Amino acid sequence: MILRAGLVQTNTGIDPAIEAAALAASIGAAAAQGAQIVFTPEMSGLLDRDRARAAPHVRAEADDPVLAAVCAAAALHGVWVQLGSLALQGEGGKFVNRGFLIDPAGTVTARYAKIHLFDVALGTESWRESAAYQAGDTAMVAATPWAPLGLTICYDLRFPALHRALAAAGASIIAVPSAFTRPTGAAHWHVLLRARAIETGCWVIAAAQTGDHQDGRATYGHSLVISPWGEVRLDMGEAPGIGLYDIDLTEVAAARGKVPALNHAREFQVIAQ
Repeated sequence: MILRAGLVQTNTGIDPAIEAAALAASIGAAAAQGAQIVFTPEMSGLLDRDRARAAPHVRAEADDPVLAAVCAAAALHGVWVQLGSLALQGEGGKFVNRGFLIDPAGTVTARYAKIHLFDVALGTESWRESAAYQAGDTAMVAATPWAPLGLTICYDLRFPALHRALAAAGASIIAVPSAFTRPTGAAHWHVLLRARAIETGCWVIAAAQTGDHQDGRATYGHSLVISPWGEVRLDMGEAPGIGLYDIDLTEVAAARGKVPALNHAREFQVIAQ
C-alpha cells in the first residue's frame, strides 16, 4: 500500500493569526499535489520564548484559532492532517504542548500531549520547558485508513522506550514533529531519527521548524522521511516549504522480517555494584 505524505516545514512566528492562514494554505497546496495526509511541525501556531508575550495567544483547545483553521482546511481539501503541536492552556496555570490527528471531515480523532519536556543548557542557550508546560503521561497510537500512527513531539525523540512502546502497540508510522535547535540538530537530528526507525521498523516522519524566528531562536530544519530500514528518503534542507514522499507500507514488514528485534525484546534485571 502506498501513502503519499506531505510535510510542511515552517518558520513559525509570534502571531497565530498569520500562522493559521499560512498553515491552511500549505495544507491546501500539499493536498493539490496529491498528499493524503499532511504533517506539520511542533508549535505550528506560535513559537515564542517570551512567555509573557505568548500568554494572551495561548487558548483553550476549543477556542484555539489555529486548530480551527487547520480543521477547516482538512475538511475543505479532504485530507488528513497530523498537526504537530500547539501551545494550549493546561492545568495549574501552565501550558500544554499538544498534537492532533485530524480527519478529512475536519474532526480531531486523536490527541497527544508531549511527555518529555526540554530542560537543557546548551552553552549560551538555556531551555526549561517544564517551567511553563505540564507534561503529558499517555502515549498514543492513532488509527488511520493506512496504518496505525504513533504520535510523539520533538524531545521525545531521545527516549527510545517510547518509540518501542508505540511500535509494540501496533504503530507502523511514527510522527516526530519538532523545533530542534541548530546545535542539537547538527549533532543528533539525523542519527536519532534513523535510530528510532531502525529500532522499531517503522516509517518515521519528522516535520520541522526552520530558520531564524521572530522570538530570537534558530531552528535546524531538515524535515525528514526515514524508511523502516533507516534510510533517509526525503530531506527538505533548510528552506521553508512543502515536501512530498510516497511511503510504501510493505517496507515495514520487510524490515521487521530481516531484523525482528521487536519480537526478541526480553525483560531483565540490572545489578549495579
